[in-house]
Amino acid sequence: GQALPFPVMLAPVAFHRLVTPDGEKATAAAAARAGTVMILSTMSSTSIEDVAAAASGPKWFQLYCYGDRGVSERLVKRAEGSGFSAVVLTVDVPRLGRRERDYRHPLVFPSDIMPVNFMHEFDLSSMPEDSRGMALSAMVASLMDQTLTWETVSWLKSITKLPVLVKGVLTPEDAVLAVESGCSGIVVSNHGGRQLDGSPATLEVLPEIADAVGGRADIILDGGVRRGTDVLKALALGAKAVLIGRPYIWGLSYGGADGAAQVLEQLRLEFETAMALCGVTSVEQITPRIVRAPWVG
Repeated sequence: GQALPFPVMLAPVAFHRLVTPDGEKATAAAAARAGTVMILSTMSSTSIEDVAAAASGPKWFQLYCYGDRGVSERLVKRAEGSGFSAVVLTVDVPRLGRRERDYRHPLVFPSDIMPVNFMHEFDLSSMPEDSRGMALSAMVASLMDQTLTWETVSWLKSITKLPVLVKGVLTPEDAVLAVESGCSGIVVSNHGGRQLDGSPATLEVLPEIADAVGGRADIILDGGVRRGTDVLKALALGAKAVLIGRPYIWGLSYGGADGAAQVLEQLRLEFETAMALCGVTSVEQITPRIVRAPWVG
């Protein structure tokens, strides 16, 4: 229900202060400059309230559901009270994937970077300094609700007035269940390819999900968007908008808020150029005929 100047939003990514001192505040500034939505990660390195104070643009809150639902409820209430306008429930991490690259190259956090939204929920002080990154991931994974079901969506809708989206859908069957559970939106996502080896590319499964949903909920594509032509393809195959993750983090690491804003502006210009060269003047004119792919009927 929010109007955007172009259909690219910022996906939830943890710990932005690892790449820029201002962390998620810089991300919020870049998103506001572009007039687009920032989705704040539960695992942010800046608090919900501090990001809200720095964010003049629209913002959504990404939620993991924890075994202690009181923790999840308090996070949602804080986001709602801080002016966030939607909740994005990530459903593809009932347990953490086996991320072999992380085992080979363990991440060690600086002592001043922590998941600040949890500081009053869990005791993090005993974590060893030399393995804080890996230990933190393991701890958070152990706290997640491994019995996640569609009833969880019903529960979430009962505690907030905000629209609820589910992130991590890869099949038309799950997309239909999401609609039937009352979700306002569906994020087609494979978690950046980091959860399950061999999972399909999101663009590949998008058309059948769009057909199954039939316009009953907004569909957002997440994963693999690197060019404006990727945005065009996603809209042609049924998405209302796309999320980017790694590209804006690269921008943050290069130049903070200015770097992330530069990434968004580059995508906007590329998308406009692609539209013009395909002969369309509005997103409503972007149809499957624009792309040629074996899975498009």
